[in-house]
Amino acid sequence: MDLYALTIAQAHDLLKRRDISALELTRAVLERIDAVEPRIRAFLTVTADQALADARNADAAMARGHMAPLTGIPIALKDVICTQGVRTTCGSRILENFIPPYDAFVVRRLKSQKAVLLGKLNMDEFAMGSTTEHSAFHTTRNPWNTDHIPGGSSGGSAAAAAAGMCLAALGSDTGGSIRQPASHCGVVGLKPTYGRVSRFGLVAFASSLDQIGPLARSVADCAWVLQAIAGHDGADATCAPDAVPDYGAALSQGVRGLRIGVPKAYFANQGLDADVCAAVLKAIDTLEGLGARIVEIDLPHTRYGVAAYYVIAPSEACSNLARYDGVRYGLRDEAAGELLEMYRNTRRQGFGPEVQRRILLGTYALSAGYYDAYYRKASQVRTLIMRDFSNAFARCDLIASPVTPAPAPRIGAHGDDPLAMYLSDIYTLSANLAGIPGIAVPCGLSQAGLPIGMQLLSGHFQEARLLAAAHAFEQATEFHKKKPELAP
Repeated sequence: MDLYALTIAQAHDLLKRRDISALELTRAVLERIDAVEPRIRAFLTVTADQALADARNADAAMARGHMAPLTGIPIALKDVICTQGVRTTCGSRILENFIPPYDAFVVRRLKSQKAVLLGKLNMDEFAMGSTTEHSAFHTTRNPWNTDHIPGGSSGGSAAAAAAGMCLAALGSDTGGSIRQPASHCGVVGLKPTYGRVSRFGLVAFASSLDQIGPLARSVADCAWVLQAIAGHDGADATCAPDAVPDYGAALSQGVRGLRIGVPKAYFANQGLDADVCAAVLKAIDTLEGLGARIVEIDLPHTRYGVAAYYVIAPSEACSNLARYDGVRYGLRDEAAGELLEMYRNTRRQGFGPEVQRRILLGTYALSAGYYDAYYRKASQVRTLIMRDFSNAFARCDLIASPVTPAPAPRIGAHGDDPLAMYLSDIYTLSANLAGIPGIAVPCGLSQAGLPIGMQLLSGHFQEARLLAAAHAFEQATEFHKKKPELAP
């Protein structure tokens, strides 16, 4: 039995019956990291010693009768989530040596269940990218074909989950950064409703769009992790006080009687790959065969989503990233002779090209004389997109669509064309603009053997319904059982 290949539910049962120990499980996962990490490069920091100590603490807690769902489960974190005493780089040189003095809310939640934390995962710098090629440290590779990207910005999280280097991972999703890499790597990725999970300790990219969520090898595993991290946090003013339902219990509800909305315009997109289109349409047929009713819907303003997003997100980013000035923490140019020169040199040396591009875009959109023409107009479009979803959910319970227009491209394919990278989020970013939850679930393979995912969206705080539908589809198909052939 390859312990690293277990789902959370399988590992939990074995731990509960004392058939394995948390220490054995953790050692198996660390050995897997040693074996395949040189080829995948999903991690920025592996905290092996701390993970083994966590595992021993989990075994001791279980011996005392403490058995939470994630006790002893090895989990890794996207390196945009603060961890006390463990460096948090955000994939950027400007924070290369930054060690937070506190844990993020979600980290405290995982520690309270005695989960085992394996380390920090690679990402596009400050979560700005869709390929994980924009990390300042190295490019992560797709376990299904190491010549291809894993997606981004949570590419390290998706690749690690797919390659068996953790049983689950946390990522962040600002415009599709959980769902898109999950689709490219053949795992499940969930973006919760904005406000369902506290953002305290999540280093901000775009504060009105960012949300933390799980990536794992099954829908049930995502439900277990979401159960652990969801809930109100007074330290985050945008975190909702709504009660958290029992997501595990909701998995058995199925899709019978649910209305699945299908935006036909999404499938008429000229940029949609034929393999992706066929796989997602077949997946929708499967949902219909399970008892769902298919309803055609219209989301007329989502065609403007990319344009609106790439005004709003960079505008918030340029504001959030103003704090990295070389004065309080992070990189500082010590050779500068005066303050303004130090600011310029620090940010020029510390920020990569994609981050600099988005800071410039945001600064321009917010500048005097252009605010009304760009930021205000984009905010109005955002309201229209939210209204579209509200109208759609009056006619349906869920919306089904592709996650990405195409399977994972080769590394370097978008190197000179940032617009092509931006357009890869065309199906995902509208959910962030509207604040609704979405899930990516494996639904096929391309002719080249690369994973394809289906996206399901639901109304605000309807994660239970979303998970139930995704679980029903997963159990009716075999796609979640397929694994990358990644020999050590």
